[in-house]
Amino acid sequence: MAPTSFRDEVKDAVTPRATLLVIGVVALHLLFIASYVGALHDPKPKDVPFGVVAPQAAAQQAVTRLERLPGKPLDPRAVADPATARKQIMNREIDGALVIDPAGTTDTLLVATGGGKVLATTLETLTATLEKSEGRTARIVDVAPADTQDANGLSSFYVTVGWCVGGYLCASIMTISSGAGRSTPRRAVIRLAAMALVAVVGGLGGALIVGPVLDALPGSLLAFWGLGALIIFAVGAATLAFQGVFGLAGIGLVILLVVILGNPSAGGALPPPLLPTFWKDIGPALPPGAGTWSARSLAYFKGNDMTGSLLVLSAWAVAGVAITLLAAALRTRRGERGEDLPPRTP
Repeated sequence: MAPTSFRDEVKDAVTPRATLLVIGVVALHLLFIASYVGALHDPKPKDVPFGVVAPQAAAQQAVTRLERLPGKPLDPRAVADPATARKQIMNREIDGALVIDPAGTTDTLLVATGGGKVLATTLETLTATLEKSEGRTARIVDVAPADTQDANGLSSFYVTVGWCVGGYLCASIMTISSGAGRSTPRRAVIRLAAMALVAVVGGLGGALIVGPVLDALPGSLLAFWGLGALIIFAVGAATLAFQGVFGLAGIGLVILLVVILGNPSAGGALPPPLLPTFWKDIGPALPPGAGTWSARSLAYFKGNDMTGSLLVLSAWAVAGVAITLLAAALRTRRGERGEDLPPRTP
C-alpha cells in the first residue's frame, strides 16, 4: 500500500464538512465577543422614562431642563403626585421619579432596584449631580427594592438564561442523538411532546431553586413555574424548527439568536435604558429579554406589564411548533415523491 501524502492526510483529517463547521464556529465566537462587548462595554442612559412631581409651573420647567440634558439620558414627563409616580413605577411605565419640594431644598428620588440596580444607581448619580448644581439634595426612596438575597438584581436574568439553555440543549440532543434519519411528522410530534415534558420539569426545578431553595427571588412559585415552562418550551420548539429547516446549522442559528444576541440584550447585566440602541431594540423580541422582563415583573412589580413579554414567548412557541411540523411534513412528502433531500440532522 502506497504511503499517503501529507495533503491526503489533511483532507482525510479535516473534511470539507468539518471545515465549514469550524468556519461557522469561528464566526459565532467572534460574533459572541462583538455582541457582548458591544452591548456592555460603555453603559449610558438613553431616554430613561422618568417622572417629575412638582407644582405645575415648576414641573414644566424641570421637565424642560431634563429634556435638554446632553445625550438625552432621560425621557421626562410631569406626573400629578407622588402616589401616581409610585403607581407608574410599579406598573413599569417609568423607571424613576423626582418629587420636588417647593417649600424646601430636599427633594425625593423614587427608584426601583428590583428593575435593575445599575439603572437605579445611574439615576441616583445623575440626580445628585443635577441637584448639587442647584444647591439642593435628594433623598432616595426605593419603591420596588430588590431582595436582599438578590444582591445585584441578576437572579431574574440568570434563571431565565438557565431555562433558555435547557430548551435549546434538550432539543438539540434529541435530534443529534438519533443520527441522520429523516424527521417524520410523527417523530416531530413525539419530540415536541418530550420537549413539553422537559419544560414542565425544568420550569418547576428552576422555580424551586430561585424560590424555596435559595430564596433568591420573591414571588409565586406557581407563576415562576409557568413562566419557566413557557421559556423552555418556546426555545426548545424554536430549536426543533431551526433544525428541521436548516439541519445541523440550525443549532448555530439558535445560538446566534438566543445566546449571542439574546443574552446581552436581555436587560440583565444592564437594564434596557442603558443598552445601545440595537440591543435595546431587539431585546424584548427575543426569549432571554422577554423572560427576564417577566421574571422581574413577577418578583418585584406584582406581575404588572407582562402581557407583551408573554405574547413574545408564546409566539416563539407557536411558531416553533408550526414550523417543526410543517418542515417534517414537507420532507416526508418530498421523500415519498422520490425527491430526496441532502442528508442532514433531523
